[in-house]
Parts: sequence; C-alpha cells; structure tokens
Amino acid sequence: MPSRAVVRRKSESGALEQQDFALAETDIWQVSERLGEPDWLRHKRLDAWQVCLSTPLPTTAEEPWRRTDLRALSPGQVVPAPAAEIDVPAVLLQPLVSDQHGALLIVRPGLPVARSGGEGTDSQGVVFVDWATAVREHADLLHKNLGKTVQEGEGKFSALAGALAADGVFLYVPAGVHASAPLHSILWAPGSRRLFTSRLLIVLEDGASATFVHESACPTDRGGSSIHAGIVEISVGAGANLKFVELQNWGTHMWNFTHERARVRRDGNLEWIFGAVGSHLTKNFSDLDLQERGAQGRMSGFYFADGGQHLDHDTQQNHLAEHTTSDLLYKGALLGKSRSVWQGMIYVAPGAQKTDGYQANRNLVLSPGARADSIPGLEILADDVRCTHGATVGQLEDEPLFYLKSRGIPRHEAERLVVDGFFDPIMQRIPFEGVRERFKQMIIDKMG
Repeated sequence: MPSRAVVRRKSESGALEQQDFALAETDIWQVSERLGEPDWLRHKRLDAWQVCLSTPLPTTAEEPWRRTDLRALSPGQVVPAPAAEIDVPAVLLQPLVSDQHGALLIVRPGLPVARSGGEGTDSQGVVFVDWATAVREHADLLHKNLGKTVQEGEGKFSALAGALAADGVFLYVPAGVHASAPLHSILWAPGSRRLFTSRLLIVLEDGASATFVHESACPTDRGGSSIHAGIVEISVGAGANLKFVELQNWGTHMWNFTHERARVRRDGNLEWIFGAVGSHLTKNFSDLDLQERGAQGRMSGFYFADGGQHLDHDTQQNHLAEHTTSDLLYKGALLGKSRSVWQGMIYVAPGAQKTDGYQANRNLVLSPGARADSIPGLEILADDVRCTHGATVGQLEDEPLFYLKSRGIPRHEAERLVVDGFFDPIMQRIPFEGVRERFKQMIIDKMG
C-alpha cells in the first residue's frame, strides 16, 4: 500500500500558497477496502485521486468561479470523519410528496444507515439503497452506470468526491416499472472541521417512472467549518418520467460543492425541483442534457440567503437533438449581506432544430448590503429554434407595502406577504403540497 504524503502546494517563487486538503492515497485505499470494492471501482477512485491531486483549488481567474472566492476556505483543517451523532429533526422526516414514504433512507457519513419502508418498491424490482449496499449487492449496475453522466475529473471537487465518497444513495428503476410510492433520502452530516463526500446515482430505464426527494442537511456548528463535496448523476431513459426534488439545508458552517447532471433520452421527461437555504457558501453546477428527440426537462429553483451566505448556482441546458424542450425558472431572495450568483446557459447543438428553450432568473434584494448577480446566456448553432431568456434584480416596492400597511398590516408582515407573492410563480410549478409548505416555512424562518 502506498505511503502517506500530505498534499501541499507552493508557488513558483517558493512561497506557501493556500493549503490543499490534508489527504493521501492511503485514505482512498482505506475507503475502498472498507466497502469491499471490486478492482474496477478501486481504480476509478485512484484515477479520481490523481485528478484531485493535480488540480489546484479554483480561483477567481477562472470564469465559472469569477464571482465566488475560495481564499477563506481552509481545506487543510478538515478531515474525513464520521458525522456527529445528533438526531435528525422530525420535520426532515416528514413525507413531502404524499401522506407516506415509499421508502426512507437516512444516510449519516461513517455511521450506520437507517431505512424504513420500501417493501412495495422492492417487490417491483426497484433498487433504492445506500452506497455501501450498492457496492456490495449491485456492483454490476454500478459498473454499467457510474461515471457515465458526471465524470469524476470535471473539477477539483468532483474529483475529490469521486476519490473519497463512501456515502450516498443509488436508485435504479427497471424498464417499464412505475415506482408505486415516493422515495425519500436524507444526507445528515452534522459536525465541525469535517470533510464529507457523497454520491447520488439515479437511473430510470426506458418507460420507467419515479418520484424521489433527497435532502442534504445539518445544524449549524460553531466549532469550525466543514466541507461537503458531492456528485449527482441522473439518467432518464426513453419514455421515462422522473420527478426529482432536491433540498439543500446545510448549516451555515458548511462549504458545499456539487457537480450535478441529468441526461434525458428520447421522449423522456424530467421535473427537477431545487431548493437551497443553507450553507456558508455553495457552488453548484447543474446541467441538463437533452440527448434525443422529444426529450423534455423543467428546472425550478428556489433559494433564500441571509447573513453572510454566498449561493452560486451554475446551470446549463444542453439541447443535443431536435424537438427537445427545456424550461428553467430560478427565483431567490437575499437578506443581510448575503450574495447570490446565477449563471445560466442554453446551448443548442448543430442540427438540433425545433428546439424550445427558456430560462429566467428573478431576484429580490431585501437589504442594502445584499447583492445578486444574474448572468443568462445563449449559444445557438441551429436556425429553427425558439430560445428566450431573462434576468431581473429588484427591491421591495413601496406601493404594495404602503397599500398593505394602510389596511392595518404591520410592515414586517407586509414584507413577508410581498415576498410570498414574489415566490408564488415557483410555488405554482411545484406539484407537491408538502414541498410548497416546506419552502413557505423556510421563507418565514428567514424573515423571522
């Protein structure tokens, strides 16, 4: 087994630069051996580790990171460690898309996984398991699908997750199977000065359908910063239908980095709902690849930042075939000295005629010290398409506030009502009452 060698970097002048992660190849071997991985999976980890080792931390000189500065990040002060043994709050355990779960997985890095329900989905041949079980019992499916949507080497943090992740969820729905009840997983990672890594792999074969809710969360810990690096891979087969709700509710000590991509094949459909209210800093790459004729995807994003939070969402809608449709709407509000960044791109490949692409980002700045950057983009290489985009950044208007106060409503309540109205278009796009109620409660909590 290779000897341990901590990663350090120096500039050409010899001066010590920002410290890198205090990791070594022995850490990757230990993860692989603990899971009992086959050789091919161990080699994937080691390849990802080499990429992580050779890739410096991103800087603002790189276009995707130009508005997100990581100089305050201290990767050398975090270590891979089990999550703190803190109970999951009851509110996170409640079903969000129906009266009950089809199955519930609670993943706590380094600790035993809890599962409840799922007997009905198991009888349908649906695989809904934690990562260790996936490696142990479904290595053939992992071999077929892992790393096909998100390459571990796409960036520093995807390589880190590809090298170290031992926690996560694997969902597989066989061809023609309609998962009978919603599936729900929680990545619960409390604790300070910890490095958490995770993988989420979702595969729907042709003609399948499923509804899946995944939440990443932890309470704020004043003992020091933690880091999460994650990969989310989604494959929607021909004629398949996936409703995926993804919630980010990290404590404000967490630095969160994720690379996410969904690929949709012929006549497949993806409803992707994203909500983010937590973390100290988030950098999230979310790509939608419409690979074959008739593929459709709708992305609905909700975010609310306060204090000194920094939320950076980088979205890409890639129309790679003719007669494909995408529809993106992200709406966010900001309080305190928080900052949001949204960078969006619609790409239409040569020959992808009859494309219909839409993207919009709307921001409501509620405090003088808050800031929102919104950068939409189009790259169109076909001539028979309909693509539109828009972005706005605004403040609370005096007229509706005056109207509400003139009817005896206190200013704070009037502001909350106006914010509710601002987010209403996003709420109308969400087909699940439980998710809408969670988002509304998040608004109340932020404004409280």
